[in-house]
Parts: sequence; structure tokens; C-alpha cells
Amino acid sequence: MINIKTSGAGRRMARVAHIRALKSGAASFALALSVSYVALPSVAEAQQYRFSSVSIEGNQRIEPSTILSYAGIARGETVSAAQLNDAYQRVLSSGLFETVVIEPRGNRLVIEVTEFPTINRINFEGNRRIKDDALNAVIQSQARRVFNPSTAERDATQIAESYAVQGRVGATVNPRIIRRSDNRVDLVFEIFEGGVTEIERVGFVGNQVYSDARLRRVLETKQAGLLRAFVKKDTFVPDRIEFDKQVLRDFYLSRGYVDFRTTGVNAELARERDGYFVTFNIEEGQQFRFGQITTISEIPEADEAEFQDSLKIRPGVVYTPSLVENSIARMERLAIKKGLNFVRVEPRISRNDRDLSLDVEFVLVRGPRVFVERIDIEGNVTTLDRVVRRQFRIVEGDPFNPREIRESAERIRFLGFFSDADVQAREGSSPDQVIVDVDVSETTTGSLTFGGTFSTSTGPGAVVKYNESNFLGRGQKLGLAITTGTDNRQYSLNFAEPAFLGRDLRFGLDLSYIETDNQNAVYDTNLARFRPSFEFPVSENGRVQLRYTLDMSEMTDLASTAGALITAEAARGTEWSSALGYTYSYDTRRSGLNPNAGVLLEFGQDFGGLTGNNQYIKTTAKAIAQTKVLNEELTLRATLEGGLLNYISGSGRATDRFFMGSSVMRGFDPGGIGPREVNGATNDSLGGNSFVVARFEAEFPLGLPEEYGISGGLFYDVGSLWSLDQTNADVINEGFKARQVIGASLFWKTPVGPLRFNFSRALSKETGDQEQTFDLSISTEF
Repeated sequence: MINIKTSGAGRRMARVAHIRALKSGAASFALALSVSYVALPSVAEAQQYRFSSVSIEGNQRIEPSTILSYAGIARGETVSAAQLNDAYQRVLSSGLFETVVIEPRGNRLVIEVTEFPTINRINFEGNRRIKDDALNAVIQSQARRVFNPSTAERDATQIAESYAVQGRVGATVNPRIIRRSDNRVDLVFEIFEGGVTEIERVGFVGNQVYSDARLRRVLETKQAGLLRAFVKKDTFVPDRIEFDKQVLRDFYLSRGYVDFRTTGVNAELARERDGYFVTFNIEEGQQFRFGQITTISEIPEADEAEFQDSLKIRPGVVYTPSLVENSIARMERLAIKKGLNFVRVEPRISRNDRDLSLDVEFVLVRGPRVFVERIDIEGNVTTLDRVVRRQFRIVEGDPFNPREIRESAERIRFLGFFSDADVQAREGSSPDQVIVDVDVSETTTGSLTFGGTFSTSTGPGAVVKYNESNFLGRGQKLGLAITTGTDNRQYSLNFAEPAFLGRDLRFGLDLSYIETDNQNAVYDTNLARFRPSFEFPVSENGRVQLRYTLDMSEMTDLASTAGALITAEAARGTEWSSALGYTYSYDTRRSGLNPNAGVLLEFGQDFGGLTGNNQYIKTTAKAIAQTKVLNEELTLRATLEGGLLNYISGSGRATDRFFMGSSVMRGFDPGGIGPREVNGATNDSLGGNSFVVARFEAEFPLGLPEEYGISGGLFYDVGSLWSLDQTNADVINEGFKARQVIGASLFWKTPVGPLRFNFSRALSKETGDQEQTFDLSISTEF
């Protein structure tokens, strides 16, 4: 709005004051601007002005020279009306003034300003879900700084977005000011948090190979269900939807669907505005497999055949980028091992649409001669630099390898010590030098837990646990636990140093003390253990653990009904034993060659006799294989496990032998099968020196909504526990006698952990066996 005034003989500039807000009051706020325009009558638009002086009025904190610098008008300078208007715009756009008036008064130019007030303090009202400290971190307005209405509006938007991330898309934020003395204001953000806008349904259009249920299990976004009070991923968050689009692509790409793409995501708000219906529109494409795999070297000293032999990819295998990445990393490590620096492996992929295969040609080329100048680490307040630095396989002065830097970044994120970890490389002091910048943000790594437990074998109990995964910022793990039950008490301390002496050598220390008041046995036990160990890799998928074990055992409070063997074993009092042992494990999941299948092999032995009268060899072995079939809807798992305790001299006790609980063989009580001493009131489980069990199970969906987290399973177990050092006429089931069990399982993913309910029936059992038809346990993943 421009007002133009003229007098009869001459022309005068007209001034207009436009918009004046910022109302005073306890809770009133309006963003205000005072706009003053300088204009001339149309017949005098070209008139020029010259001022012998410029005066500034109304300023309190801002220096006159600062205002003049914004205006850009010097004394004695000839200016036009348009230039005066430009000066006004520059002063106003500085963001320092509530109103600006520029008025010529003869040979004097007057600039009158009203400064924005200073923020006395910032308050938040109505916020319960997000604390004040968290909201302060997202706004730009600060106490003791100049108040700016535009900044306050942007802050209100940022606060609303913080609530939207939590699924509260209906949250509103209104900034208000309360005027104080000395041109100060209190800035108050009035927040209405609103309710959570949940996702009622997640659907897919265009999927033919994988069902909606299977794809929903891939996404981070979940549907609202029975546990909506605990599940925080059933709220609509746009950023999470974008992440899910990438997750879907990774899922299909890892299974050979190289043409997969998400054509769009529709998020429709329900009419009641209390829920979203999210639909992913996808195109799966065709599944591709690896075709011909070849290696070509453009480096004379690199033997193509040797590098070709290092590859694990075979033609006909379903294509997945991870296999290509692993192969490149393996070849580059081989090059370094052979002293060939700056070797880069470039995969060249040829597509064969006729047979749906991808030929991969690995080309060994010479990369640029670039070295690592230094590694800078920032943001770690508690974590020591060396914890981050040892995730790098390179040091200062080594040849720069971009792939190694990316892998190091992944290892840093995998530590779990940081909420965010950014690793970037930039040019150093010269073009052939690179500086690696590591910027991390630390997160909570410790927890203190108070809770309850329940076991079908030991009854209810209480637990207190303290866990710290980054002890003293050294990357060490420390765990303390006290667990009490109806008939047992357990105290344990666990410590682990994952990089002993700065190498890929894990040092562990386990201390435990267990007291049992066994209601199902005729004796109680006190058991203590001290076990230090070292673990290190021996191959890509293989690791070896070396350990020393010192055990103490006591059999106390013997019942009057105890048999002769248990009585004789308890009479030996407190016994100490020590052993040196090892365990070799081979786990194909480490390399991830097949996302739908895996194999775990373990073999271990302990050689006892360093102290005490007993010399023995204790051998254990386990083999597990798992695969997913029927488009990954059905999980099949097979386990073969066994153990052998062989005494060279002396003999063991019930506390030393094997027992088969529900984690080993389902369908029977702990100590429910194996050798027993039975005579009158005596019915003692003795354990056994040998056991073997085979477990077969299938897990599948039940057709219930995925948000319930409930699936089903069937299992079949067959096994036996047998063999004793000493025996008598009252001992039964000493020999190998196979037991068979069938059953059904119910898996339930709850906020307290994945639970497993087993319902079983013994197909074959022996006299004296104690059957257990129901078992509740924590579900473990292979």
C-alpha cells in the first residue's frame, strides 16, 4: 500500500506505515512487519535528492554505522526515490528491526527504526512426549538473542516435524510472546501433541513371487496391532517409508531380481484421520542367476588364474550383489598379500536376457597412486580414538582403498556405540594424499535391568542385570547378573576385550556361582566356575576359542531317599577340576553367501586333570543347517548334537555329567531321561557320559496379521542319554535307548522378547522317564 501526497507548488515524498503486529499480552503472538515506502507523484518520479546529513532514530542496541551500512546512503550522495526504497528494503531485510521508516526532511534524511526485542527465555507448554531439552536442540531461536518472527515460525515447523517423526502428524505448534521490560520478550511455544496416527494397513501391488506377508516382514514400517502401545514402528513416518523403499530394493536385489523397482507409494489418510493405509506399487521383474565368471588382469605381475581360483561364485547361483562385493574384497586382499599395491577390481557385468543370466568379468586394473595421510576422528567424547581406529585395516601411509574405507565405516556403525557415524575421504596436503574424516555421535551403551523370570522347570524368579558394551570407552563388554528363582540363585560376571593387544583376538573372562535347591532331586548343588578364554579367526568363516576352565562343585543337603550312587558321590565333598580346551566353529552366515540358508558347525574338547584326581576328555559337537523354501514362507531347520565324557582316571559325579533339558531335547523334564537309580523310594537321575540328539523343525506363518507377531511350528526330536562310570543293580536305562518326541510350537514376538510355547508328546520312552508336555522358553534364532 502506497500513499502519495502533493502540495500545490511542489512535490513531497509520501510515507506509508504498513502492517504493525507483535501484540502485547500474556499469551498473544503475531508476526509483524512495518513497511514504509518512499514514493513520488508520477510527474516527478525522476526527481533527485541530496542530503547533507543522515540521522538515525529509535535504535538502542544497533550502532548507527551498522544501520547506515545496510541503507547504503552516504552524506552528500544524490539519490532517487527508487534508491531510497531500495535502502528501506535492505534495512528491513536485515531481520533486526520490527519497523523501518525512511523520511526525507529537507536536506536531512531521517531513518527511524524500532528494534526487535531480545528473547529473555524460551518455554515449551503442552509437551509431554518430547522433553524440553530435545525441543531446544531443534530450534534456532535462543535466549539473549534478538527475536525474529520468521525464525520463530520456522522453529514451530521444526517442532511439528519432530512430532510427525513419532507419528503425531496432527500436532500443532503456536509461537507466542510475552512482553517484558527493557524491550525483552519471553518466547513460548504452545504445543498440542495430538494422537498417534497409526498405520492400519500395509499392502503391495504388483508382487507375484513374494506374498504381502513376506514383504511386510522386511519393512521397518509395521501395521498397528494388539501391541500398539509398545510397538513404535506402526506410526506413519515419511522418512521411514523412504527407507523401506530402499529395503525392498535390497531384498529383491539380493535374490536376483535386478530389475526391481518401486513405482510409487500411496499413503491415504482415513476419513477419521486416525490411521493411514499405505500401498507400495512395485515391479518385481525376472530373477537372474550368475552366468560365466571370468578374471582378466591388466597388471602384468598379477596372475589371472590365481585370482580366479580365489573366487567363491559359481555359475547357476542366484545373483546377489553381496557375492560380487565379497569377491572383489577377497581379490583385493589377495593382491595386498602378494605385495601388489593400488590394485583395483572392476566388475563388468553382461546381461543375457535369453537365459536370464549375468556374466561377471572381474578386471584387475592399476588404481591411482594415492596414500592415506591421516585419519581424523571427531565426536567421540567417551570412546577412545583407538576403538574407532582399529576398525580400519589401514594406517597412515598405506595405499588408499575406497572399498576398505566403506567397509571400515560399516564396521564402525556395527559397533553399536554411535547413533550416527559418517566416514568421508578428502584431498590431503597434496593430490596424492587423502585425509579420512570420521565424525561420530555417541549413544547409550549401558543398561540396568530389573525384571522377573519364569521357567517351567525352575518356576518364577527375579533378575537384576547390568550390561555395558563400551566399558570405560575402550570397546570392552562387561556384564553383571543376579538371578534368583524358586529353587536356584545365580551370580555371574562376564568381561570381554574384543581386540586384545590391538589385534583381532578376543579375550573373555567368565565368573559364575550357582546355588540350587533342587525340588526334583535328592540333593542340592553349589557350583562355581572361572574361565578365561581367547578367540581368533582362522578362516573367512572359521574361528577357534582356546580356554582354561576351573570348576568347583558340591553336592549338599542329601535327602534320606537318595540312592547308593548319589550318596557315594555326595560323600566326596567339595571337588575342584581344571581343564584346557578348545572349540572350532564354522559359520557360513559370516560371509552371507546365501541369505536364505546357513550352516553352523562346532566341535570342542576339554582336557581335564591339571588339578584334582580325575583325568578326562570331554568332547562336544553340534551341526545346524537351515534353509527357507516356498518363497521364504517356510523355514526348515535340522540340528545334530552330541557329547562324550571319557574318564582316563577317576570318575565323575552327577554334577559333571550331561543332562538333557528342553533346550537339548524337548518333551522331557530336565533330568527326565537317561540312567536312573530306582529302588523303593529312590528315583535318582544320574545324568550320562554320552548323549546324542537330532532335532528337526519347521516354522511357518499361521495366517494371522503380521502385527500380532505370532507364527507356528512343528518339530520332531530323537535322541538318547546313556553311559555311567559306576553302576549297580538298581540302575536302569544305562544303555543307548532312543526316545522320540513330536510336537507343535507357537512363536510370539513380544516387547519382552520372542517367546516359544512347545506342546509335545513322546512317541517312545523308557521306564522311569519323566515326560513334559508343555514348555515355555525364550525363542532363539539360528
